[in-house]
Amino acid sequence: MENGGSSRNQWRFKRNEELTQASAVTVRGVLNMVMEHLNASDPRPVIPLGHGDPSAFPSFRTTSFAEDAVCAAVRSANFNGYSSTVGIPPARRAVAEYLSKDLPYKLSPDDVFLTAGCTQALEAIVTVLARPNANILLPRPGFPYYEARAGFSHLEVRHFDLVPEKDWEVDLDAVEALSDENTAAMVIINPGNPCGNVFKYEHLKKVAETARKLGILVIADEVYDHLTFGSSPFVPMGVFGSIVPVVTVGSISKRWIVPGWRLGWIVTNDPDGILMKQGIVDSIKGFLNITSDPATFVQGAVPQILENTPSDFFLKIVNTLRESAKICYDKIKEIPCITCPSKPEGSMFVMVKLNLSLLEDIKDDSDFCCKLAKEESVVVLPGVAVGLKDWLRITFAIEPSSLDDGLGRIKAFCQRHGKKQ
Repeated sequence: MENGGSSRNQWRFKRNEELTQASAVTVRGVLNMVMEHLNASDPRPVIPLGHGDPSAFPSFRTTSFAEDAVCAAVRSANFNGYSSTVGIPPARRAVAEYLSKDLPYKLSPDDVFLTAGCTQALEAIVTVLARPNANILLPRPGFPYYEARAGFSHLEVRHFDLVPEKDWEVDLDAVEALSDENTAAMVIINPGNPCGNVFKYEHLKKVAETARKLGILVIADEVYDHLTFGSSPFVPMGVFGSIVPVVTVGSISKRWIVPGWRLGWIVTNDPDGILMKQGIVDSIKGFLNITSDPATFVQGAVPQILENTPSDFFLKIVNTLRESAKICYDKIKEIPCITCPSKPEGSMFVMVKLNLSLLEDIKDDSDFCCKLAKEESVVVLPGVAVGLKDWLRITFAIEPSSLDDGLGRIKAFCQRHGKKQ
C-alpha cells in the first residue's frame, strides 16, 4: 500500500455499545423521530408542542438586562481565560445569594459549583453517586436524561410513581419499599417536568423525613424554579436541609429563557456538613476537574443577571405561562380521547392520558404522535419517552395563538380517528 499503509480486514476499534444503549431514549431523540413524519407539502406552519425551549417565540424573549450583562462581560476582556473548575468566585457568590433568599439559612459560595447548564449538573451528581452496586430512585414520569446518565455510569435505577390523582405527589410508600442498603439518593423535580405540578410544603417535608429515615440524600431538580402560576408557591427543597442533605441542581436556562447560554449549578444544602463528611463534595470537585466548564464570559455576567433583572420581566413570563396553561387545560377538555388529571401549576408542560379505546388505527402513544405530525403538522412528545406509555407530554410554552391552533388540530385529528358509533 502507498504511504506506508497496510490492508486489513479487521479493525480493532468499534462503537461503545453502552453509550448507544444509554442514549436510546431521550427527549430530543424521540422528538426527532416524530418530526421525521412531518408532511413537507402541508402549507400550514408546524406547531411544536413537544419542546422545552421557548426562546424562539416573541412572548418568551429574555430580558435586555441579561443580554446587556453578557455583552458587558465580553467587552470587559476580563473573562477571556479559563475559569476555576468550580466556577469564578463572583458568580458562585451571586448564585449563593440568589438562592439564599428562599432559604432559612445562608448559603456560602463554597456550597455552589457552576456547570455547563443543568444537564451537566445532574450528570455530575449521578456520576458521583455511581459506586459499585449502588442504586438511585427516580420519578415516573420523569426526565429521561437521569436514566440515560445512570445507565452509562452503571448506577442501577429504580422507579417510584408520581400519583396523578394526588396532583402528581410522590408515592412515599413505594420509595420506602424500593430502598435498600445500596440506595444512595432519590430525585424530585419541582416544579414538575413533565407533569406541570408544584409540590406543596407539607409534601416536601414528608419527602425529606422519608429520605432521612432511609439514610439517603435528595437530589432536587429545580431548573423551573419560580415558574409557578397556580395556588401552590414554589418551595425549594433546600428549606429542609436541616432534616436531610439536599443537592440542588438548577440553572438560568428556564427562568431567564436562555437554555443556549449553558449556565447551571450544583448546590449543597447541608447545614450539618454531612455531604462533606461523606466525601460527596470532594467527588463533585473531582468530577468538575475532569470535565468542561461553562463559558467564562457567561459566568462573568451572572452577578448582573441575578441582581439586576427587574421583577416585571419574571411577572410577564409567568403571566404568559398562566394564560397558555389555561388555554391548554380548557381546550384539552374538549378533546374526547384525552384526559388531563390536574390543571398545570408550574413549569411548561402537562401530562395527558390517551384513551385508545376511543380511537381507530392508533396503536399507542408513539403511533398517535407520528400520525398527528404527518396529518396535522403538530409535534407532541409521546409519554413513553418520560416513562408513561399511552400518555402525552404537551408543552404550553408557546405563543398562545399558536397553542390554540395546535390544540384545535389535535381535536380534529382525534375526531377523524374516533371510533364510529
